[in-house]
Amino acid sequence: MKEIFQSIFPNVCKYWNMFIDSLTATEQMFLIAGLLTFFIGGIFGIILIITKPDGIKPNRVIHAVFEIITNVFRSIPFIILLIFLIPLTRFITGTAIGVSGAIVPLVFGAVPFFTRQIENALSDVDPGKIEAARAMGSSTVGIIFRVYLSEALPDIIRATTITAISMIGLTTSAGAVGAGGIGSFAINQGQNMHYQDVVNLCVILLLIVVALIQSIGSALARATVNRKLFSR
Repeated sequence: MKEIFQSIFPNVCKYWNMFIDSLTATEQMFLIAGLLTFFIGGIFGIILIITKPDGIKPNRVIHAVFEIITNVFRSIPFIILLIFLIPLTRFITGTAIGVSGAIVPLVFGAVPFFTRQIENALSDVDPGKIEAARAMGSSTVGIIFRVYLSEALPDIIRATTITAISMIGLTTSAGAVGAGGIGSFAINQGQNMHYQDVVNLCVILLLIVVALIQSIGSALARATVNRKLFSR
């Protein structure tokens, strides 16, 4: 098996330690930025839902502020956002390169997307159930957790899956500007040195990772839908 791999990907074997380091860097960027995006984007999405004019806690000022923040950063292409945020990234992390330098722009790039995904998921919750919870005296926090998040769980899982796949693309793009990771490895050791086997393996790995994320997300979404159906 080892001999077959070496014959198909000789230049990957040549830079094997660098390849492993690149995988580790991509994993770190994905996990750290992904967790931050999940919590920050989730909170932003909830705020947009509950503060809208017909929400459970209407507030035009707060709603407008979060709308503007989401729309502005969502409209900026990620590569440009990377460059634009260099001063802020250096201020927060002390560097604008490597894994640490990629976390800030990754979060800024993914949070607006995930915020909209969560907002759309929560928008599909039956208003009748929200009104019923309010009539029974549920607090705002109670409605958020017992109605919004509970009823929209399958859609939230789908939104998380889509965002995770998008995050894989963003971490790869970040490699083009010194963030490291699999994207940097594919460009520097693959494209720039004309080693096609390096590029091929990177593409194969990304396809496998995306397929796994999609499969897991779809399975979890189906499981939560079935659980809701059986609980009725």
